[in-house]
Amino acid sequence: MSRHKWKTAGFISLVMASAFGPAIVQARDLTVVSWGGEYQDAQRKYMFGPFTAETDIPLVDEYWEGGIGNLRTRIRSGNNTWDVVQVEAEEAAIGCEEGLFERIDLSMVGGADRFLPGTTRECSVGAVIYNVVLAYDASKEGKKPESWADFFDVKTFPGKRAVRNGPKWNLEIALLADGVPPDQLYKVLSTPEGVDRAFAKFDSIKSDLLFWKSGAQPKQMLAAGDVVMSTTFNSRITASNENDGTNFGIVWNGSIFTMDSWVVMKGTPMLAESLKLIEFMTRAKEQAAIVPLNRSGPTNKSAIAEIPSRYLADLPSNPANLEVSVPDDPEFWIDNFDDLNERWSAWAGNN
Repeated sequence: MSRHKWKTAGFISLVMASAFGPAIVQARDLTVVSWGGEYQDAQRKYMFGPFTAETDIPLVDEYWEGGIGNLRTRIRSGNNTWDVVQVEAEEAAIGCEEGLFERIDLSMVGGADRFLPGTTRECSVGAVIYNVVLAYDASKEGKKPESWADFFDVKTFPGKRAVRNGPKWNLEIALLADGVPPDQLYKVLSTPEGVDRAFAKFDSIKSDLLFWKSGAQPKQMLAAGDVVMSTTFNSRITASNENDGTNFGIVWNGSIFTMDSWVVMKGTPMLAESLKLIEFMTRAKEQAAIVPLNRSGPTNKSAIAEIPSRYLADLPSNPANLEVSVPDDPEFWIDNFDDLNERWSAWAGNN
């Protein structure tokens, strides 16, 4: 079933509800929300479309730019129309604690044994593993960046650079660039002095800093020459190089290793359908299928065996990449996100 047909189904439901008056509860299609760009294109091709073909359940897909506040507003307003959403680690934890998501019975989504250790929680099921990396245009002549310290070195690498507009991962890379050892990162960041140190590091490049919101923007900014380097997700860069003919480089050293999860929004009238969708999307074959288009690591234990060996070097779970990566700390962000986000917004001027 095409996306147009999914949209049409929702439109027909709206027309019928209007025709028969307010006594009829308006039906809607199952709605899944992800991050857009090539990643969601891959999901649409290998997950969303095939799910509808197998189950005959109409599906609408939308994208978002993240933020626990968005999810809070949707649930508390009583007007939520999302069902299954891909979220970051602290959003999964905070949303579960605040009652924004349904509890997930793992027996309904393939069973606990399907998933890698640590990738399931009370309200969430791991979707992908990925890294926040430093990316640059490798086709440009001259010295190439090799670390986060180079990201902040505007003398050796003049020009604009870009980061996601928010504190998470940015404060980490600032401290890593300033010489904090990876194993001390969150210990330092948990102190007021550590937070001040991270912001001071960003002060040093503020006039050369641009911000991105959606995952598709960094490659666009690099391709247009708007920036000389940017933080981004590893899978976006590989997809751009393979699909768009770009020659962007990735610095794995010091990259932030993290995970996204699937959650089900609280009170959805389509709980059963939502769980069926998550079960489908976390099958080994389906997770492996998107890897050629998007190098995010699978959370299904059996998926690696389904992935052609030529793609493994680009995955975050590749030992060579994993060895130089820094795992993020969701618990830190659960405790500190709101305060640090407020400070970041004031510092960045809400750009």
